[in-house]
Amino acid sequence: MRPAVFASFFAAFLASACGDSMRIEPVTVQWMDWPWQVAYGQPFRTRLVVSGVCAYTPRFRPGATADQSAVTFAPYFVVGNENIACIAEVTSPPLLAYGGVDTAGMAPGLKESRVYEMRAASATPTLGAVESSLPNRTFGAVSVALPGDLIVVGRRNAAGFVSKEIDNAGCVRIRPGGLYRPGAGLVLENPVDTAGLSNTFVRGYIDQVVTPVCGETTVFHLVSRN
Repeated sequence: MRPAVFASFFAAFLASACGDSMRIEPVTVQWMDWPWQVAYGQPFRTRLVVSGVCAYTPRFRPGATADQSAVTFAPYFVVGNENIACIAEVTSPPLLAYGGVDTAGMAPGLKESRVYEMRAASATPTLGAVESSLPNRTFGAVSVALPGDLIVVGRRNAAGFVSKEIDNAGCVRIRPGGLYRPGAGLVLENPVDTAGLSNTFVRGYIDQVVTPVCGETTVFHLVSRN
């Protein structure tokens, strides 16, 4: 379902159910990671870092759908119509302001043993920008294993907008867009030609390695960027 149609549908639903007290705020996906492979017909948990909204007690909805070729997330928040000043950081819970919100959504079970694209509403993250449209972007793919097949575990595909960090030891980390908390960065396993990596959309996978990289065994392997 296209994001604009999706938003219109739920706006109409909320208006009928709650009068004018509630509305929806579509948001973009800034980062996504999900299992490398999933079981046939089983819903699977997908991590989503989404842009925030300026509202009290917002309720998140991942807006997940699936068809014969792809799983698509069109996330949104259900918010009240309170007239509040939007600020750049959280001052007191439960106020949620612009920035990255680290959350998750369940993807529907997939019933074909094949590769599906993983898509989501996405745009270049600009602090405070008002998005007039939320185009879908392909973040990567997920494969489906038949019942009885051995499923690859421990590895997750990942993609999204990132910033680059280099510490005093020369270790390179990428941080999902909008996440500022300590520990949010992932060690880059293959830090080759990282110039211009910040504010770039990257694709790769998160893996567990036997030999630690920069003291960590959970690393991000860069596959592509654009």
